[in-house]
Amino acid sequence: MQDTLVIIPTFNEKENIENIIRATLSQEKDFDILVVDDSSPDGTANIVKVLVKEFPERVFLETRKEKNGLGAAYIHGFKWALKRKYNYIIEMDADFSHNPKDLVRLYNACAVDGADLSIGSRYSQGVNVVNWPMKRVLLSYFASIYVKFVTGLPIHDSTAGFVCYKRKVLETIKLDKIKFVGYAFQIEMKFKAWKHEFNIKEVSVIFTDRTLGESKMSKTIITEAVFGIIKMRFNGLPK
Repeated sequence: MQDTLVIIPTFNEKENIENIIRATLSQEKDFDILVVDDSSPDGTANIVKVLVKEFPERVFLETRKEKNGLGAAYIHGFKWALKRKYNYIIEMDADFSHNPKDLVRLYNACAVDGADLSIGSRYSQGVNVVNWPMKRVLLSYFASIYVKFVTGLPIHDSTAGFVCYKRKVLETIKLDKIKFVGYAFQIEMKFKAWKHEFNIKEVSVIFTDRTLGESKMSKTIITEAVFGIIKMRFNGLPK
């Protein structure tokens, strides 16, 4: 077992999943991989099962019975990782919007530079987004500004989904009390880490929109983020 687990949540990612797994395994540092699949009807899990047999000590699969949110999938993965004593746990999308080559940089920010949580940030050094329509870039960029204004969270990219956690962060945050499932899940996790006074470091990355498969973004996810942050604010910004 390696010291770091990369969690990849999936729903209908048959076009990407084998390539992203092989790309992750080919990095200069060894990472284990956990795919959390929400019973994808396109057969994503079947592809992963073949790779589990090929890499039995490196690739793992957890299949959930239903699709009930990105946040729930990650929390499932976090709990799985904590039971197995990984020291670093990384969130990463399956669609290559997060470059596997940046995994080592996120890991080093925690393991070498001393951060408790490192974020693959699109906005810490300008706007580093490729192939997104301008409307979506502006929505994402100003969402983080909005979060910073409402909560005081000192992060440029609070909705980022490319994140490395030290084990102690996930042990401290009460995972069963995380309320949100989409964009707001990412915000809530970072916010609670900040409230617990963990050291957060942003690592500038280039985000490239998917070329294969379909985006899971929806108006419901955006609405949850907008109104969820207001709810957090009026609930007194609890840990």
